[in-house]
Amino acid sequence: MSVVLILGSGPNVVACRDWPRDPFERIVAINNAWAVRSDWDDLIHPDDFPVERMPVDIAAHQRIIRAADYVPLQNTLGGFVYAGGTMAFTASYWALAALKPRVIAVLGCDMVYSSTTTHFYGTGTADPLREDVTLRSLEAKSARLMAIAARQNCAMVNMSSDESRLVFPRSTPADAANAQPLALNKDIVQAALAEETRLNYYVPSGKYWKEEDRFDPTAIDALDALWLKSVPAA
Repeated sequence: MSVVLILGSGPNVVACRDWPRDPFERIVAINNAWAVRSDWDDLIHPDDFPVERMPVDIAAHQRIIRAADYVPLQNTLGGFVYAGGTMAFTASYWALAALKPRVIAVLGCDMVYSSTTTHFYGTGTADPLREDVTLRSLEAKSARLMAIAARQNCAMVNMSSDESRLVFPRSTPADAANAQPLALNKDIVQAALAEETRLNYYVPSGKYWKEEDRFDPTAIDALDALWLKSVPAA
Protein backbone atom coordinates (compact mmCIF):
# COMPACT_ATOMS: atom_id res chain seq x y z
CA MET A 1 0.00 0.00 0.00
CA SER A 2 1.40 3.37 -1.00
CA VAL A 3 -0.63 6.47 -0.03
CA VAL A 4 -3.85 6.40 2.01
CA LEU A 5 -6.00 9.54 2.17
CA ILE A 6 -8.12 9.97 5.32
CA LEU A 7 -10.97 12.47 5.15
CA GLY A 8 -12.44 14.10 8.25
CA SER A 9 -15.38 16.46 8.50
CA GLY A 10 -13.56 19.78 8.83
CA PRO A 11 -14.74 22.61 6.55
CA ASN A 12 -11.65 22.37 4.33
CA VAL A 13 -12.28 18.73 3.40
CA VAL A 14 -14.29 19.91 0.38
CA ALA A 15 -10.98 20.97 -1.21
CA CYS A 16 -10.38 17.35 -2.19
CA ARG A 17 -13.48 17.09 -4.39
CA ASP A 18 -11.46 18.07 -7.44
CA TRP A 19 -8.31 16.17 -6.53
CA PRO A 20 -7.30 13.38 -8.93
CA ARG A 21 -7.59 9.89 -7.53
CA ASP A 22 -4.21 8.75 -8.85
CA PRO A 23 -2.00 9.76 -5.90
CA PHE A 24 -4.15 7.78 -3.44
CA GLU A 25 -4.38 4.03 -3.42
CA ARG A 26 -7.15 4.09 -0.83
CA ILE A 27 -9.52 6.74 0.54
CA VAL A 28 -10.86 6.37 4.08
CA ALA A 29 -13.83 8.55 5.05
CA ILE A 30 -14.69 9.30 8.68
CA ASN A 31 -18.37 9.56 9.64
CA ASN A 32 -20.12 12.02 7.27
CA ALA A 33 -17.07 12.53 5.05
CA TRP A 34 -18.25 9.77 2.69
CA ALA A 35 -20.46 12.49 1.15
CA VAL A 36 -17.44 14.50 -0.02
CA ARG A 37 -16.28 12.02 -2.67
CA SER A 38 -18.13 9.09 -4.15
CA ASP A 39 -14.92 7.09 -4.72
CA TRP A 40 -14.18 6.40 -1.07
CA ASP A 41 -13.09 2.86 -0.18
CA ASP A 42 -13.63 2.59 3.57
CA LEU A 43 -16.14 4.37 5.81
CA ILE A 44 -15.14 4.26 9.47
CA HIS A 45 -17.53 5.32 12.21
CA PRO A 46 -18.37 4.63 15.87
CA ASP A 47 -21.27 2.38 16.74
CA ASP A 48 -23.48 5.34 17.70
CA PHE A 49 -23.21 6.95 14.26
CA PRO A 50 -26.80 7.73 13.14
CA VAL A 51 -28.20 5.23 10.65
CA GLU A 52 -29.88 8.02 8.69
CA ARG A 53 -26.46 9.51 7.92
CA MET A 54 -25.13 6.34 6.32
CA PRO A 55 -24.76 6.13 2.53
CA VAL A 56 -27.66 4.43 0.81
CA ASP A 57 -25.80 2.93 -2.11
CA ILE A 58 -22.51 1.17 -1.45
CA ALA A 59 -20.33 -0.03 -4.32
CA ALA A 60 -18.76 -3.47 -4.40
CA HIS A 61 -15.31 -2.13 -3.48
CA GLN A 62 -16.58 -0.06 -0.54
CA ARG A 63 -16.77 -1.34 3.02
CA ILE A 64 -17.92 -0.15 6.42
CA ILE A 65 -15.46 -0.22 9.34
CA ARG A 66 -17.07 -0.38 12.80
CA ALA A 67 -15.80 -0.65 16.35
CA ALA A 68 -15.51 -4.43 16.14
CA ASP A 69 -13.03 -3.87 13.30
CA TYR A 70 -11.00 -0.94 14.59
CA VAL A 71 -10.86 -1.47 18.37
CA PRO A 72 -8.65 -4.60 18.22
CA LEU A 73 -6.29 -2.97 15.74
CA GLN A 74 -5.99 0.27 17.73
CA ASN A 75 -5.32 -1.82 20.83
CA THR A 76 -2.30 -3.37 19.11
CA LEU A 77 -0.87 0.14 18.71
CA GLY A 78 -1.45 1.37 22.24
CA GLY A 79 -5.19 1.54 22.82
CA PHE A 80 -7.45 4.55 23.19
CA VAL A 81 -6.18 6.29 26.32
CA TYR A 82 -2.70 6.80 24.89
CA ALA A 83 -3.68 7.16 21.23
CA GLY A 84 -6.49 9.67 21.73
CA GLY A 85 -10.25 9.34 21.64
CA THR A 86 -11.09 11.01 18.32
CA MET A 87 -12.16 9.25 15.16
CA ALA A 88 -9.38 11.05 13.26
CA PHE A 89 -6.75 9.30 15.37
CA THR A 90 -8.70 6.04 15.38
CA ALA A 91 -8.99 6.05 11.59
CA SER A 92 -5.27 6.69 11.27
CA TYR A 93 -4.31 3.87 13.63
CA TRP A 94 -6.73 1.54 11.89
CA ALA A 95 -5.27 2.42 8.48
CA LEU A 96 -1.74 1.99 9.82
CA ALA A 97 -2.48 -1.48 11.18
CA ALA A 98 -4.91 -2.76 8.53
CA LEU A 99 -3.57 -1.22 5.33
CA LYS A 100 0.13 -0.85 6.19
CA PRO A 101 0.66 2.19 3.93
CA ARG A 102 3.88 4.05 3.22
CA VAL A 103 2.12 7.42 3.64
CA ILE A 104 -1.04 8.44 5.47
CA ALA A 105 -2.34 11.83 4.31
CA VAL A 106 -5.16 13.49 6.25
CA LEU A 107 -7.54 16.32 5.34
CA GLY A 108 -10.38 17.84 7.33
CA CYS A 109 -8.88 16.66 10.62
CA ASP A 110 -7.40 19.92 11.96
CA MET A 111 -9.70 19.97 15.02
CA VAL A 112 -9.75 23.76 15.22
CA TYR A 113 -13.16 25.16 16.12
CA SER A 114 -12.79 28.93 16.14
CA SER A 115 -15.64 29.74 13.76
CA THR A 116 -19.34 29.03 13.55
CA THR A 117 -18.77 26.53 10.74
CA THR A 118 -17.11 23.56 12.40
CA HIS A 119 -17.81 20.89 9.79
CA PHE A 120 -18.11 20.82 6.01
CA TYR A 121 -21.87 20.22 6.35
CA GLY A 122 -22.36 23.14 8.79
CA THR A 123 -22.20 22.59 12.52
CA GLY A 124 -21.84 19.47 14.57
CA THR A 125 -20.57 18.08 17.86
CA ALA A 126 -16.81 18.41 18.00
CA ASP A 127 -15.20 15.43 19.72
CA PRO A 128 -12.07 17.28 20.93
CA LEU A 129 -14.17 19.86 22.78
CA ARG A 130 -15.90 17.37 25.06
CA GLU A 131 -14.57 16.60 28.53
CA ASP A 132 -12.25 13.68 27.89
CA VAL A 133 -9.11 12.62 29.72
CA THR A 134 -7.57 11.28 26.50
CA LEU A 135 -7.77 14.65 24.72
CA ARG A 136 -5.82 16.91 27.03
CA SER A 137 -3.25 17.57 24.28
CA LEU A 138 -4.30 16.93 20.71
CA GLU A 139 -0.81 17.98 19.63
CA ALA A 140 0.78 15.28 21.79
CA LYS A 141 -1.63 12.65 20.52
CA SER A 142 -0.74 13.54 16.93
CA ALA A 143 2.97 13.43 17.82
CA ARG A 144 2.48 9.93 19.22
CA LEU A 145 0.67 8.84 16.06
CA MET A 146 3.46 10.22 13.90
CA ALA A 147 6.07 8.43 16.03
CA ILE A 148 4.24 5.10 15.97
CA ALA A 149 3.77 5.42 12.20
CA ALA A 150 7.45 6.25 11.67
CA ARG A 151 8.40 3.10 13.57
CA GLN A 152 6.53 1.24 10.82
CA ASN A 153 8.21 3.28 8.06
CA CYS A 154 5.03 5.25 7.40
CA ALA A 155 4.96 9.03 7.00
CA MET A 156 2.06 11.12 8.34
CA VAL A 157 1.24 14.33 6.44
CA ASN A 158 -1.45 16.97 6.72
CA MET A 159 -2.99 18.06 3.42
CA SER A 160 -4.57 21.13 5.02
CA SER A 161 -3.04 24.59 4.78
CA ASP A 162 -5.20 25.92 7.61
CA GLU A 163 -4.51 26.25 11.32
CA SER A 164 -4.24 22.79 12.80
CA ARG A 165 -3.84 20.95 16.10
CA LEU A 166 -1.91 18.25 14.24
CA VAL A 167 1.88 18.46 14.22
CA PHE A 168 2.30 16.52 10.97
CA PRO A 169 4.32 18.09 8.13
CA ARG A 170 2.18 19.74 5.44
CA SER A 171 1.88 18.30 1.97
CA THR A 172 -0.08 18.44 -1.28
CA PRO A 173 -1.62 15.78 -3.54
CA ALA A 174 1.33 16.15 -5.89
CA ASP A 175 3.92 15.69 -3.15
CA ALA A 176 2.28 13.26 -0.74
CA ALA A 177 3.74 10.14 -2.35
CA ASN A 178 7.25 11.49 -1.77
CA ALA A 179 6.81 12.01 1.98
CA GLN A 180 9.28 10.30 4.27
CA PRO A 181 8.91 9.44 7.98
CA LEU A 182 10.51 12.03 10.23
CA ALA A 183 13.57 11.10 12.25
CA LEU A 184 12.59 10.25 15.81
CA ASN A 185 14.30 10.75 19.12
CA LYS A 186 14.44 7.01 19.76
CA ASP A 187 15.41 7.35 23.42
CA ILE A 188 12.38 9.51 24.15
CA VAL A 189 10.10 7.19 22.18
CA GLN A 190 11.32 4.26 24.25
CA ALA A 191 10.82 6.26 27.44
CA ALA A 192 7.25 7.15 26.42
CA LEU A 193 6.42 3.54 25.55
CA ALA A 194 7.92 2.37 28.85
CA GLU A 195 5.79 4.90 30.72
CA GLU A 196 2.68 3.64 28.93
CA THR A 197 3.55 0.13 30.07
CA ARG A 198 4.08 1.32 33.63
CA LEU A 199 0.80 3.25 33.77
CA ASN A 200 -1.15 0.33 32.25
CA TYR A 201 -4.07 2.55 31.24
CA TYR A 202 -5.27 -0.13 28.88
CA VAL A 203 -8.95 -0.81 28.17
CA PRO A 204 -9.43 -3.83 25.85
CA SER A 205 -13.04 -2.90 25.04
CA GLY A 206 -12.02 0.58 23.89
CA LYS A 207 -14.67 2.07 26.21
CA TYR A 208 -12.15 3.97 28.29
CA TRP A 209 -14.76 6.42 29.60
CA LYS A 210 -16.18 3.63 31.76
CA GLU A 211 -12.86 3.39 33.63
CA GLU A 212 -11.88 7.06 33.58
CA ASP A 213 -11.69 7.34 37.36
CA ARG A 214 -8.49 5.25 37.40
CA PHE A 215 -6.61 7.55 35.01
CA ASP A 216 -4.43 10.28 36.52
CA PRO A 217 -4.56 13.43 34.32
CA THR A 218 -1.19 14.56 35.71
CA ALA A 219 0.41 11.32 34.57
CA ILE A 220 -1.18 11.68 31.15
CA ASP A 221 0.14 15.23 30.89
CA ALA A 222 3.66 14.02 31.68
CA LEU A 223 3.35 11.28 29.08
CA ASP A 224 2.06 13.78 26.51
CA ALA A 225 5.11 15.95 27.18
CA LEU A 226 7.36 13.00 26.34
CA TRP A 227 5.59 12.34 23.06
CA LEU A 228 5.85 16.00 22.10
CA LYS A 229 9.61 15.77 22.53
CA SER A 230 9.90 12.64 20.44
CA VAL A 231 9.30 14.15 17.00
CA PRO A 232 11.01 17.23 15.55
CA ALA A 233 7.84 18.71 14.05
CA ALA A 234 6.26 19.00 17.50
